[in-house]
Amino acid sequence: MYDRLKGFRDFYPGEMSARRETIDTLEETASRYGFREVGTPALEGTQMYVDKSGEEIVEELYAFEDRGGREVAMTPELTPTVARMVVQKQQELSKPIKWVSTRPFWRYEEPQQGRFREFYQTNVDIFGSSDPAADAEILAWAADALTGLGLTGEHFEFRVSHRDILGGLLESFDADVDTEAAIRAVDKSDKIEKAEYHGLLTDAGLSYDQAEQFDDLLAVDADDLDELITFADTDRVEAAVTNLQDVLAAAEDFGVREYCTLSLETARGLDYYTGVVFECFDSTGEVSRSIFGGGRYDDLIESFGGQPTPAVGVAPGHATLSLLCQRAGVWPEEELSTDYYVLQVGDTRPVAARVARDLRERGHVVESDVAGRSFGAQLDYADSINAETVVIVGEQDLENDELTIKDMESGDQTQVPVDEFPGDDDAPTYEDLG
Repeated sequence: MYDRLKGFRDFYPGEMSARRETIDTLEETASRYGFREVGTPALEGTQMYVDKSGEEIVEELYAFEDRGGREVAMTPELTPTVARMVVQKQQELSKPIKWVSTRPFWRYEEPQQGRFREFYQTNVDIFGSSDPAADAEILAWAADALTGLGLTGEHFEFRVSHRDILGGLLESFDADVDTEAAIRAVDKSDKIEKAEYHGLLTDAGLSYDQAEQFDDLLAVDADDLDELITFADTDRVEAAVTNLQDVLAAAEDFGVREYCTLSLETARGLDYYTGVVFECFDSTGEVSRSIFGGGRYDDLIESFGGQPTPAVGVAPGHATLSLLCQRAGVWPEEELSTDYYVLQVGDTRPVAARVARDLRERGHVVESDVAGRSFGAQLDYADSINAETVVIVGEQDLENDELTIKDMESGDQTQVPVDEFPGDDDAPTYEDLG
């Protein structure tokens, strides 16, 4: 007997049906916004991730040398791949480019709640627009997808920030600050004690008093963002504050401002983010980690050799999203669903096969016997797959040119003429026949 690898998962039919319903909601919502599906490879050159994140990233990858002597890695995230794709056909693609993709990714890290070595995400990205409306549309898609799953504003919140506000404030201090290290410290601030957080800020170059002052500045309310402009007195902070205010105003117009909370402590750990960033959290805090996050990464396409191209995106992880839906009580039922089971009694396969075929042509989920089982065994199987209706095709019924239709919930049965079922229109329910 073989064991499953650590950090990987099996999905049996019941759980997979719930996952499929969730994925369909995410993708159908994206389709309504005009996002077009793309397909991407499971392997990329390892150097692409090294150039983006540094040599240390290799320790987190499933990276190896293939038989052609190439250093390759199983894709740990989608953004570098779609950036590469944009660069390769940049002149041919109509702007803005709006793409969606659902697929697995791989990272060699320690599994924990909502985090696995193989994980699934739905990525939604817009390339070619720096307008605040693009950021707001990403937020709107995320909100619509979540509410489409049955969640409400009582279940989740978007914590919205801006990387240039953080960087600009840090630059305004009279200190030699490692901005990237300080922003990474901010990103960890809600996971560690305040003393440790301030220690990381001082390690990054702030004095202790400056670290406390910086921490106080980040607690500003949305209505008081102009105070940051006054404090920093730099074009960078003024532009960032204005951009953030414009994005929040656009979110209001898009009907999703109610889900957005200003949270300048939200920094997003990845260094390629350049502007507005956000993370989705469980409003109750019962799911302790971020459900998902996203933001603007305007410099990535150019760093990959393309023309300067602004970009913004988000990538809900399915594992953490399922935790939120389960906590809120809106996770789909993990059970099978079958419209009809066509049960054969005796030598009736030609008629049973015709009935099943006609029902499937009408779009129904239909099963029939493929194992030569007895009447009782077929009925038990129909019950196990949650068949709503059983169509009994028996030799005695056919002698009278009839079929027996059984409602599995009530147990009631009725006979119908074989030539009239399912008929020219959609197949009738038991209630229609009764």
